[in-house]
Amino acid sequence: MSEQEQKSVEEQALSAGAQENQVEKPKSSTKKGTAPAAATQPDPNFDWDSYASENAMYSGGKRDEFAKMYDETLSIIAENEVVNGTVISLNKREVVINIGYKSEGVVGVNEFRYNPNLKPGDVVEVFVESQEDKKGQLLLSHKKARALKSWDRVNESLEKDEIITGYIKCRTKGGMIVDVFGIEAFLPGSQIDVKPIRDYDIFVGKTMEFKVVKINQEFKNVVVSHKALIEAELEQQKKEIIAKLEKGQILEGTVKNITSYGVFIDLGGVDGLIHITDLSWGRVNHPEEIVQLDQKLQVVILDFDDDKKRIALGLKQLTAHPWDSLDANLKVGDKVKGKVVVMADYGAFVEIATGVEGLIHVSEMSWSQHLRSAQEFLSVGDEVEAQVLTLDREERKMSLGMKQLKTDPWENIQSKYAINSKHSAKVRNFTNFGVFVEIEEGVDGLIHISDLSWTKKIKHPAEFTNIGDEIEVVVLEIDVENRRLSLGHKQLEENPWDVFETIFTVGSDHEGTITEVMDKGAVVALQYGVEGFVTPRNLVKEDGTTAKLDEKLTFRVVEFSKSAKKIVLSHTRAFEEDQKSAEEAERKAASAATKKATKKLKASLEKTTLGDVSDLAALKEEMENAEKQKSEKSSDSTEK
Repeated sequence: MSEQEQKSVEEQALSAGAQENQVEKPKSSTKKGTAPAAATQPDPNFDWDSYASENAMYSGGKRDEFAKMYDETLSIIAENEVVNGTVISLNKREVVINIGYKSEGVVGVNEFRYNPNLKPGDVVEVFVESQEDKKGQLLLSHKKARALKSWDRVNESLEKDEIITGYIKCRTKGGMIVDVFGIEAFLPGSQIDVKPIRDYDIFVGKTMEFKVVKINQEFKNVVVSHKALIEAELEQQKKEIIAKLEKGQILEGTVKNITSYGVFIDLGGVDGLIHITDLSWGRVNHPEEIVQLDQKLQVVILDFDDDKKRIALGLKQLTAHPWDSLDANLKVGDKVKGKVVVMADYGAFVEIATGVEGLIHVSEMSWSQHLRSAQEFLSVGDEVEAQVLTLDREERKMSLGMKQLKTDPWENIQSKYAINSKHSAKVRNFTNFGVFVEIEEGVDGLIHISDLSWTKKIKHPAEFTNIGDEIEVVVLEIDVENRRLSLGHKQLEENPWDVFETIFTVGSDHEGTITEVMDKGAVVALQYGVEGFVTPRNLVKEDGTTAKLDEKLTFRVVEFSKSAKKIVLSHTRAFEEDQKSAEEAERKAASAATKKATKKLKASLEKTTLGDVSDLAALKEEMENAEKQKSEKSSDSTEK
């Protein structure tokens, strides 16, 4: 049945129903005392008996026919089912959709934001949520309908490489979230466009075309790309552009991207790279010093690769090389001024003109012979004056020197630093054998460890001085060839060993304190700041014990060497030799007494008489006692 026929049947049914119910009620007056008006007479032709029966309007067959016709005009739908519907009308808030049911359904317009071109007459899929709500309204959802079939559609789009439409909902880390068939898909930032995108926010809320490029079936993740739609076309454009390229060709391009190693230039569908070394003849720390994003530039093609579609571009090649315009009169020995652009441990590169650099080696920065790094003399950005040492225009190389602008301190070294002259120097470095000092820049000297002090025995120079200290020195020797001075510090004073030789004579006794004890012996501090050495066996005291650290005793000098600055001492000898001397004196005294007694005896024998025998016996006994005492003393001394 057509829509017009259906409408005609419905109008007839309504007309018949109106006639059946068209009974005019008697009017009554609302005013008191007014007689009621005459009632309207019923239609004499109305069949009240038929109306009271079941078939009040139609015969049984006719009623069934009309009921069947009415049912055929309605769609048979069920809840939670996806059906097709036709858009009847739409406004800013909602879309009215006819699915052939007894009433139309209303869907929010935001469910169609992916399709801004929706219009009446379009057929869309909807999900039947409820046939009739409390208000008698049919409830539909386009979003749910899309969601039920979206996964199949997404997979089908990937298989057929179809172009689909999606709505960019929001920005996320690394890209955008896109609504595709009701599924949230990921659009990487690199897949938005062939050009780098610096502001993602401008795409939020837009509807764009995409291609599905990847699906993770396990996690239901979908990745889409807008860039893929235009890459094929751009690829063809690149081939056409590259086919027309020639080395040395000058083109205009736009700065597309800037990196630390170079600049990418858009040549109108194909990209080329200007390496950082091809931006300028001078030093470039970062390309941003030369170019800016979206800047238009004239560039020259240096090289290109048909297979890899790489194009090498140059900017500095559009200008003449600075070495070609270098002053023709510049020669070795001339003075130049420049700016330090690069520093290295071995030297500094100085730019004397844009693109023209010279190297000042660290050895040419100062007359000093100390090993130093160039950073101790110069820094990047310093303005310097130097002398041209070498110049090679063909190789475009130049070496410079700074020290040549100063007088060489060794030119008049013998007059300025004569032998035995005294000077102040700065301690620069230590070695095991001495101290390196600098009297002035370029004039260095060595103080041997033996020339630091007359009296102290120094094992390492660090015991005597510190790096950076000022120290007084005397010039001992000049080595012009090796540019080195031999210096001394102790020579500032008279040699005290000349005096010590008269004080610490061999056999003399001196008081001293033991300051150090070793396996080989002990060190003893004597007067006048001098030290002596004692062997272990010479540390034995009179009571048989060994002297200890910090003990103060009397020591006897057993050896003195002025040249070696050496004094050997002994505590044991000090009392042993005294004892021997006392014993020797007693022996001599006893011997003298014996001789005297013998002489007396002989004289007496000559005059002896019988009356003197008793006297002789007494003298003999006296001599025997003296000899006995002498023997006992000698025995006691040996035991000790």
